[in-house]
Amino acid sequence: MKKIMLCCAAGMSTSMLVQKMRTEATKRALDVQIDAVSVAEIESHLQSADVVLLGPQVQFELARLSELSAPLGKPVAVIDMMDYGTMRGDRVLDKAITLMA
Repeated sequence: MKKIMLCCAAGMSTSMLVQKMRTEATKRALDVQIDAVSVAEIESHLQSADVVLLGPQVQFELARLSELSAPLGKPVAVIDMMDYGTMRGDRVLDKAITLMA
């Protein structure tokens, strides 16, 4: 099972997006676990994640988290602002899958 971690300021604003991504993953019969955490907690979750996607509001953390995750071989990227704002779970899931490939 692959683990997708979404990260935002408090771990709350991504919860709706996580639900949309889970629904899409179920439709596609994908074996993934999708969770959201706050940027303050992400370091303790890096080891278990296969990919980390940052909400646009915390994109300033990209360099720091990329540096922390590089030795672990974990990709980190920022969610597209339009996909985030319109809650396009399908497109965000596609991005995560591409990064894990």
